[in-house]
Amino acid sequence: MSTHSTSPSGKMWGGRFADTTAASVEEFSASIHYDSRLYHHDIMGSKAHARMLARQGLISDEERDAILQGLSEIEGEIDRGEFVFKPELEDVHMNIESALTARIGPAGAKLHTARSRNDQVNLDFRLYLRDEVDVLDELLCETQKAFARQARKYLGAVMPGYTHLQRAQPVLLSHHLLAYVEMFQRDRQRLADCRVRINIMPLGAAAMAGTGLPIDRQSVAEELGFSAITANSMDTTGDRDFALEVLFCLNLIQLHLSRLSEELVLWSSKEFDFIRIGDRYCTGSSIMPQKKNPDIPELIRGKTGRVTGALVALLMTVKGLPLTYNRDLQEDKEQVFDALDTVKSSLAITTELLENTQFNVQRLQEATVGGFMTATDLADYLVRRNMPFRQAHGVVGRIVALCQERGCELTELPLAELQEFSGLIEPDVFDILSVDGSVHSRQSDGGTSRVRVEEALHSVENALGITP
Repeated sequence: MSTHSTSPSGKMWGGRFADTTAASVEEFSASIHYDSRLYHHDIMGSKAHARMLARQGLISDEERDAILQGLSEIEGEIDRGEFVFKPELEDVHMNIESALTARIGPAGAKLHTARSRNDQVNLDFRLYLRDEVDVLDELLCETQKAFARQARKYLGAVMPGYTHLQRAQPVLLSHHLLAYVEMFQRDRQRLADCRVRINIMPLGAAAMAGTGLPIDRQSVAEELGFSAITANSMDTTGDRDFALEVLFCLNLIQLHLSRLSEELVLWSSKEFDFIRIGDRYCTGSSIMPQKKNPDIPELIRGKTGRVTGALVALLMTVKGLPLTYNRDLQEDKEQVFDALDTVKSSLAITTELLENTQFNVQRLQEATVGGFMTATDLADYLVRRNMPFRQAHGVVGRIVALCQERGCELTELPLAELQEFSGLIEPDVFDILSVDGSVHSRQSDGGTSRVRVEEALHSVENALGITP
């Protein structure tokens, strides 16, 4: 049986057209080369729709069963790579419906009762993104676990903390690593919040005004696991807020990965020599035999631009659109698909990379020596003796200036010379000027002292289900 209408256009939607579609138009407007990945979700939604149509008496039980059987067979063929998608049928939805009608006859043509491609594609996209958000959450969790395992492994190791890329104060390496756990936790929270708005069922909005047929939207929503149905049919068919939210979340994830990658690139250089990345995760030079290049973090850093580009592209697509559906919205999925693929692969390889990275504890410790990194501790010492902080800041600044003039460290100045700057300074001052003393003193909640970091690590391990 023919899969198309009998109109000259040869299209399932072509009843009012008197001529065939230009080949150039078909090529330009087709989306099947990328939206075919939605086939599983398209079939899932169509099955739920068919069951509802039968419950409402809009199709017979026999027609429903034929539709369900036909869709299952088509899904199996796609799974096995046996199904041939036809560009002239434009998209995944029309390809599947056409194949179904060819397979089971008139019953297949009844599947589109009370729905439009406008609400159908919105449904498929939401179902797809809902699953993808769950995958992203799992990947983020695995990345967090990699950080937590490294934090446990190197608990107690100290390193310089930086501001403005200048050595600032000594911190525990574990404290630094756990900072990324917090970043990715916020990413997971944003995704969970975004998922709430994804999980609203659009089917039933039809083209843009709803339908005059007696459908049951709520039952379809319940079958497909949606928490609610959309409230306005016009908003529904033109809404891509949920896709924009996903892209924004993807951008922050990739930005966090990019920040990490920048540190990994710096730390693997001879100038820092803080880490050794496993050979399997580096590459060499085509001309310089000695090179070991951190290509993976460089690529992750570089891929951030394409994820940001996807967000900007969809923002610009949506910004000028009137209600309701416009064909411009076909441009939504390719951007989202690419960003999802990029972020998922970046997360997966980052987790592997972290698990194959060793920290040079000795070099990290050596890097905490010099740079007057305990100067703030000296100011705090004076504050505890009732000196106003701004005055203490000035006193310590003058002491640092003297040390710079002499080419020595704070701990190398004799007590008597320190006391010339303030009579509040006593022999115990040298306890707080040491790196260990400085780290130990940072016992405020969220600080870098050993006790606070152990508490934070224990909390993270519990949340992630890690047994130390």
